[in-house]
Amino acid sequence: MLGVQIAALLDGDVPGAGQALELVAGFDEALSNGFARLGEERAGALTALAGAMAGTPLGDRAAEAAAKIAAGSVGEEHLAALAGARTALLGAVHDGLLDRLDAALGRDREPWPAAPPTGATDEPGVPANLLAAARSWLHEVAITGWRGVDHDLVSASSQTIEALLAEPAARRLAVLLDGLAAELAASSPIGLMASLPTRRWGDLWTRAMLLAQPGGLAGGHGAVPVSGRLMVLGVDVHEHGTAVQVQVHGVLEPAGGEPKRLVRASVGAMKVDTITGPSVWRLLKGHPVLLAALAEHRALDLTDMPLLPAGDLVWHDDRARAGEPADPFAVARVQLAGALAAPAPPLDRHPVRIAEPVLVEGYTVGDDGTLALDGRTLALDMDRLPSCGPLTPQLVAASSACVGLVRWDGGRWALQPLAVQATVKRKPVEAGNGDWALGPTDPKAVKAEAKAGDVVAVLQERAGRLLRR
Repeated sequence: MLGVQIAALLDGDVPGAGQALELVAGFDEALSNGFARLGEERAGALTALAGAMAGTPLGDRAAEAAAKIAAGSVGEEHLAALAGARTALLGAVHDGLLDRLDAALGRDREPWPAAPPTGATDEPGVPANLLAAARSWLHEVAITGWRGVDHDLVSASSQTIEALLAEPAARRLAVLLDGLAAELAASSPIGLMASLPTRRWGDLWTRAMLLAQPGGLAGGHGAVPVSGRLMVLGVDVHEHGTAVQVQVHGVLEPAGGEPKRLVRASVGAMKVDTITGPSVWRLLKGHPVLLAALAEHRALDLTDMPLLPAGDLVWHDDRARAGEPADPFAVARVQLAGALAAPAPPLDRHPVRIAEPVLVEGYTVGDDGTLALDGRTLALDMDRLPSCGPLTPQLVAASSACVGLVRWDGGRWALQPLAVQATVKRKPVEAGNGDWALGPTDPKAVKAEAKAGDVVAVLQERAGRLLRR
């Protein structure tokens, strides 16, 4: 990523994005106080949101929903319609921002397929009563509002979440609800909070409401098997108190000479909040081939690995084997340019979901934590540096080359480092988030982990003891 590309990315606002985000903010404010206590101003915010859908297939349903809720009739179908309208607005902002980024990078993107492939299955078979239970809880939350949520309302979700977690096809909704409930419980009493994360909680509530609709968990399009070579660019770690996901970004060279393309591969596990730092990698030991390739910087040879239209590989460790060494920076310099980018699924079109891999070189990092290149500056997202890898803010500040993800959050573009090349004590250093996938290599981290003990092993032993009783 050159200075001219940064300039093209940062110059000017995306037309209409600001107005769309204001409408979303109005909805989120109404949700904070609860739809049972709508005043004139908040009712007007819902009407304005619905009005933005005029002329679209959602227009009539959104207008009816806003009118009914303002009149005190809050039905699940009305909440679903407004959740759809909110998602559509954020999707439009996402598209405008992604078009700006693709233009700046000169990156081609595959269009979303208009119809599912022949034989693809859309219905994952989640019991209807579980989806209804999830919608019922979300309905109660919307009526109450975030400021009215208490421990009783949060705990009312536990039985539904437990049942959803037992259904593999419902795992996405289950983890989302589990995370939201955990955040609400940790924030209680919410009514005493000076400020609320209204956009975040609004995003989680909206997505859960849409996923809980009949057919909401359907994939929409089936996966197709691919074979070829996967070259890793970097690893993004998503960690929550109750779950961890490792998302690998890479370039796939399909067998048979098809164009190379950008792909992701994700593996995850449930966890407890006492498992942090390098210990989280132990939760993923069921994927030894992938973890070894990350730690040893190797390419992966894939055979019939399912690939979704959104560019996500459905990871099966037994369909991959470690290949030749592949340095992430060499991969980025040679393979990243010209790789075809994947489209975003309709429900995933949200500005914060933008995470495009790039290579930036020849920059300096200022005292304010911004990357400077050719007279232009770009924010560095240090808050996303995971504790399970060797990257630290100090190492990023000393770097001059970075493989990272360009993101848009909080109204600005930022670069999230995945791997950096730096000079420390006059010696070149290269470090990435996946380097400790087989365990930490830094002596201080090894000593700290040894002192803390194997938390995962201890918890597994205790769980096994309880099950044997």
